[in-house]
Amino acid sequence: MTTPPHPLAPAWLTPRESSEDLEQKLFPSDAGRTAEGELTLGGIPVSQLAAEHGTPLYVVSEADFRRRARAFREAFAEAFAPETEVDVFYAGKAFLTTHAARWAAEEGLNIDTASGGELSLALAAGIEPRRIGLHGNNKSDAEIVQALRTGVGRVIADSLDELFRISDLATGLGVTAPVMLRLTPGVHASTHEHIATAHEDQKFGLSLTPAAAEDSALTAGGAADAAVQNGGEHRGSPAWSAVQTALNLSGVELLGLHCHIGSQIFEPDGFELAARRLIGFLAAVRDAHGVELAELDLGGGHGIAYTEADTPRGPQEIAEALAGTVKTACLENGLDIPRISIEPGRAIAGPAGVTLYTAGVTKDVVVEEGLTRRYVAVDGGMGDNPRPVLYDADYSAVLASRSQEGEHALSRIVGKHCESGDIVVRNVYLPTAVGRGDILAVPATGAYCHSLSSNYNYLTRPAVVGVTGGESQVLIRRETVDTMLARDTGYAAGSR
Repeated sequence: MTTPPHPLAPAWLTPRESSEDLEQKLFPSDAGRTAEGELTLGGIPVSQLAAEHGTPLYVVSEADFRRRARAFREAFAEAFAPETEVDVFYAGKAFLTTHAARWAAEEGLNIDTASGGELSLALAAGIEPRRIGLHGNNKSDAEIVQALRTGVGRVIADSLDELFRISDLATGLGVTAPVMLRLTPGVHASTHEHIATAHEDQKFGLSLTPAAAEDSALTAGGAADAAVQNGGEHRGSPAWSAVQTALNLSGVELLGLHCHIGSQIFEPDGFELAARRLIGFLAAVRDAHGVELAELDLGGGHGIAYTEADTPRGPQEIAEALAGTVKTACLENGLDIPRISIEPGRAIAGPAGVTLYTAGVTKDVVVEEGLTRRYVAVDGGMGDNPRPVLYDADYSAVLASRSQEGEHALSRIVGKHCESGDIVVRNVYLPTAVGRGDILAVPATGAYCHSLSSNYNYLTRPAVVGVTGGESQVLIRRETVDTMLARDTGYAAGSR
């Protein structure tokens, strides 16, 4: 008998008949099920991982992470050959450990960092400084000096103020700072407003639009876009002033331009429009200053599948579309194709990660007359995955520790934090037999879960375990109450 859709369920959510229904696109490529129906990750049953490392537990497939990193490098190299070369920078903010940095570097990727701490971690992993970039909209002098002294490959300047500070600090150190300028191309990406970063009213980058320009200049298409193509709309903009300044500043080598339109984006239009606008700007710089800037970074932000409703593009499709746009726009503007760089993070780490939880309390809650929703509480929550409460992010889940056929109920997986918004998975069909002690697996948690984790309610942050070929290794140790208390100056060891 087929389970009918629950009236409270979103239209895209398909009712399940078995706990073994596994949306493979949501899980790492080396996930599977044993003959008895238990989920395996990297060839290891989840019950074994939970017994050895406890739950909640972040599990990351090394093989899947490497495969995705390699796929981006190969796809972009092929799509832009033979006209130019491509550098793939792994966006470390998504998920960064020394192991992850080494995996990325060994697959031919550079490392993108967004703070002095991330820079220190990449250096501790043994990454060559020239293969590291430093981002940030409000870098401290100490972070800039750290980058310059270690010899990073590029510092991405986010404002005119920062450009002057980089120049002063580099001159004082007797070095030349390799600089990219982060521009805001005025593209409104179709994603959550908190992770859209290329529209005008936000903190990142240097606008392409002069202060006196009408709002219509920010609209895609038509005369406004044509003006952007030939550079007429750029003169007098913050971006234009920054380029003029950078070309004449001591201690600064202007490598090229950078943009990033946002995160978790599926449609290609925003990426392609941003590329066209930046290439039009490159042409305007050439016409005004006789300089063809050598590099163009098109950022990252490509979406992944969190639920069955998501249909992400693969690296080859992304690369071919962007290459076509860049080559055409450069030809139209009479430009040589610059060296290209991209910054995938989520698209590499996200699908490689799965979080394991142990179920506790279950209860059926009457939502309205005749309609109930099952609540399944787990031993983690918003402390290990704040994305649902921050961005209304949706996830999926499966019963992982055993097989269960038969009746499934519309369920909401919630955490143990003292917040009603502490939701891990908003809507999922789970077997009605799910109960205390069962292990649940939430896929696509490799990006921005460990990175954003907290000790809210004084809960310890989970361990991070890497799996591959039937073996596991601890990448990040699980926190303990003692390690948290050690930071409290009023606590004396052993006083509990």
